[in-house]
Amino acid sequence: MFKVLWNYGLVIPALVNGFIILSSAMSVAQTPNLSEPKSEIEEFSPNSATHAIKPTQAELNQAANAETIKPKESLLSQQTSTNQNNPLAQVTSVSELSDVQPTDWAFQALQSLVERYGCIAGYPNGDFRGNRAITRYEFAAGLNACLNRINELIATSTENLVTKQDLSILQRLQEQFSSEITALRGRLDTLEERAAKVEANQFSTTTKLVGDAIFVVADTFGDRPNNTPANDTKDSTNTFFGYRTRLSFQTSFSGRDQLTTILTSNNIPNLTSNTGTAMTRFTFDTDGREGVYISQLVYRFPLGKKATVWVGPRALQPAVFTPTLNASVGGINGAASRFATFNPTVYRPGFDGAGAAFGYKFSNQLQLNLGYIANDSQANNPENGLFSNTYAALAQLTLSPSRKLDIGLTYTHKYFAAGAFNITGGTGSAFARNPFGQNSTATDNFGLEFNWRASPRFHLGGWFGYTLANQLTNGDSDATIINGALTFGFPDLFKEGNVGGIIVGVPPKVTSNDYRLTPVSARREDPDTSLHLEAFYTFRVNDNIRITPSFYLITNPEHNNANDPIGVAVLRTSFTF
Repeated sequence: MFKVLWNYGLVIPALVNGFIILSSAMSVAQTPNLSEPKSEIEEFSPNSATHAIKPTQAELNQAANAETIKPKESLLSQQTSTNQNNPLAQVTSVSELSDVQPTDWAFQALQSLVERYGCIAGYPNGDFRGNRAITRYEFAAGLNACLNRINELIATSTENLVTKQDLSILQRLQEQFSSEITALRGRLDTLEERAAKVEANQFSTTTKLVGDAIFVVADTFGDRPNNTPANDTKDSTNTFFGYRTRLSFQTSFSGRDQLTTILTSNNIPNLTSNTGTAMTRFTFDTDGREGVYISQLVYRFPLGKKATVWVGPRALQPAVFTPTLNASVGGINGAASRFATFNPTVYRPGFDGAGAAFGYKFSNQLQLNLGYIANDSQANNPENGLFSNTYAALAQLTLSPSRKLDIGLTYTHKYFAAGAFNITGGTGSAFARNPFGQNSTATDNFGLEFNWRASPRFHLGGWFGYTLANQLTNGDSDATIINGALTFGFPDLFKEGNVGGIIVGVPPKVTSNDYRLTPVSARREDPDTSLHLEAFYTFRVNDNIRITPSFYLITNPEHNNANDPIGVAVLRTSFTF
């Protein structure tokens, strides 16, 4: 009996030291350390210029309108979060704890517990977080580790000496935290069982599956424009019901890269033929393909700490690799119209893309994005390839003079080979989409975009686009096209998680054009100005379901005041998973 008591005496100092340190940490939980600096982990998102260019899922936010899906969480952030919640194995030296300094008041106690008694563990990133508040469960876990270490020391010790008072302290501590230790063991057992089930049924160790589905009920109101027979101008549309569903396989091979493969099925109609104008198009309508098809295949990876590279043979759109600065009203739960999503002349190439892009963040105030994409329906043809068919080359400087203001300066050069095409990305008037008939065309497109987060509940944004078009075959005509919009976003309108938005703009319009189909025919210029007026409100049912009623009105469709206004009413339900 005396020998056992002597063995306890050898380890009582370790227990007392651990009790002092853990009790001090409990005191920190009651009195926050106001002098402790706060840190913020910033990740790159193509629609937030203040974020660093890092491999995350946020960059698909605006890309949701360019056949992408916004992910719930990146594999990188998921790994980091998981690792930080699980402590490492026992450290063998206090020097392994990066945030513990010899000048800290508890340094000697920690050194003793770590190096003499082996009673403390750190976090995966090598820190101890001694100034962070702890819970009773965490305290119990630390105490339990020390008690286990005591049993080891007793079993191997040969000396004898201890007092009844020391034994009494030890017994009281064990009794006081017995319920917490028991509960902790139960939680660990449950966690192990759940982890085993997840591992046995997981989809893939490298691939995350996310997706969305939208149900759309809509109708249009107003006569068709630009019809010669008088009796052919009446609205012939009826209320219709359509859907679009997408599955995104997001695969990471290093934790910082991502291969995105999206499967899509869509039967939401393109309203151009029904209403007589592309100004009524949805941002989520079909491109004419039927069944399930690959709508995007893009690989993104970091190049150093400040650069990111995108490569893709399918649907590498500018909105995937460039901040469009319109997150307030864009996205799957934002504006329903195609025009209101973002500046169409610089961010909508008018075709799906195959090519590469590069992004570099010089600082929190300056970011550069470059990209070259060719029409992916021709890029795989050896006769045309990447550089001898329809293409678009983009460059954008994004300036962030403050955390509340982002400004984009964008230039996009487009080339369209002879054939069916549109230079304004399916928006604006027929003359704007195709100013020179079916002749080859080159355009220089300039864009100015901004987003001002005036307050947490009000965002003001907008853009102005200016296009110089040149006819390359069968003539040398020039045309000028403009478009612009102001957007008003209202986050958390009426209720947290809900969003309201108003968009007022002028769809792409031809202001001047030298081209004539025949010497006596009229120039392909728009005589008047259409206004695009849109409002929407997104109601958050829960984290995965949102309902968005929208309405937009087109005055003077096709920029011609001889045409009556056309309205589009939409009720959209979005499911994300």
